[in-house]
Amino acid sequence: MRPLPETDIDRALDLAYLVFHDTPEEEKRKHHHDLLLGCDRIGAYDGDALVGLIAAFRFTVSVPGGELPCPGLTFVSVAPTHRRRGVLSGMIAKLYEMCREEGRPVAALWASEDAIYGRFGFGPATHGNTVEINSERPLALRVTPDDGPLRLVDPADAPALLGAYYDRTRADRAGRIARSEAWWSEEWLVTEDEEDDELSPPRVVVLGAGPDGTRADATRAATQTDGRQADGAHTSPDSHTSPESPGSPDSPAPIKGYAVYRTKTRDDAPGLVRLDELEADTPQAAAALWRYLANIDLTGVVRAWGRPVDDSLLLFAADRDQVRVTGHFPALWLRLVDVRAALEARDWAAPAALVLEVTDTQVPANDGRFRLTVAPGDATAEGTDTPYEGTATYTATYEPTSAPADLSIEVRDLGAAYLGGTRITAAVRAGLATEHTPGSAAALDAALRTAHLPHTADEF
Repeated sequence: MRPLPETDIDRALDLAYLVFHDTPEEEKRKHHHDLLLGCDRIGAYDGDALVGLIAAFRFTVSVPGGELPCPGLTFVSVAPTHRRRGVLSGMIAKLYEMCREEGRPVAALWASEDAIYGRFGFGPATHGNTVEINSERPLALRVTPDDGPLRLVDPADAPALLGAYYDRTRADRAGRIARSEAWWSEEWLVTEDEEDDELSPPRVVVLGAGPDGTRADATRAATQTDGRQADGAHTSPDSHTSPESPGSPDSPAPIKGYAVYRTKTRDDAPGLVRLDELEADTPQAAAALWRYLANIDLTGVVRAWGRPVDDSLLLFAADRDQVRVTGHFPALWLRLVDVRAALEARDWAAPAALVLEVTDTQVPANDGRFRLTVAPGDATAEGTDTPYEGTATYTATYEPTSAPADLSIEVRDLGAAYLGGTRITAAVRAGLATEHTPGSAAALDAALRTAHLPHTADEF
């Protein structure tokens, strides 16, 4: 096992395509080559033959109260001639060694096969819903949509505008990955969808001030209750929001939310709006964007994949027969590579004092009994010793101990709960953790709790 040099990237791609039964066109191969150039890479060699590959994006992920460097595993491949010979185990062990040496306490992936990664200590830390809206009739809402102007933005201009909003709001939920402009352009706003070439190019609609910072006086979807509009035809040409004249991203006033979506005409069914992402500051802003999507002419279904489990739409939709959850799935799988560093890096919601007995067969330093103490502390402004005024938080210490355990848990289940989206008490009820002191699991749940459930929309 050793770092894979740049000169072996083409060999690595050949291996990955062999394993995943893929024969990409040259443009897609070049994109994958560029992705691997920016990744950490581990190769497994049998003599001169490359028989295994792990690549890791150099991500930063939001955690409660902050963020952590987080390798995002991708292109995980083992040659079919070398399966079940310890190749994957060796590469992952090498990755964990690198992470601990470089101060990266967590790692993450999207599991193509759930059964594989649990044994390496990964647990599903975020989940997503697939939501469908029957938009053949007006979307019934229990809240009044924000009446601010909606405008379409040229996808070429969107990374700067959406990126600033996303960066400002990313800390509101754990599990969200920092995005570069290149990631926006190449992963979110690419012209042709990789999985369905019948979908339109991406459309970007924002809620907020017009290009000159003023309100746009125009008929718009947010104020229509029973009308329909063509995609992008909901504002007057004078407001610079028609598809022929997209809004500039240089508005001095902050936007209140945005949606990224694509549309598709279908011969045997109503037209489809596929929502890729919707973010909003308030329920009213979210309602305005949802109603815009449901009002796009010549469509009858809005399908949104990967929505937060606690999406406010599911509460403010007036007709849950019209707005249905059609799927639920694990999203980001998290691995606590350095349990102590990870636990001490996040903020906590309540005090706790208990001894954890953690089982970790992959990383011996994590295995054993540790005293977790969560106590009040002050959140300090970054780069200073000055507490934020009026900000109370709880911080943790985590030290080895020989005291009896209050709770026994595997590292995968602790990782699943780390971001606040999975209950330790549920693991106890399922027989996956053992509570030696009554109430210890509930106390840990209370300390891990977050205001919003964690959420990850970036699949990699």
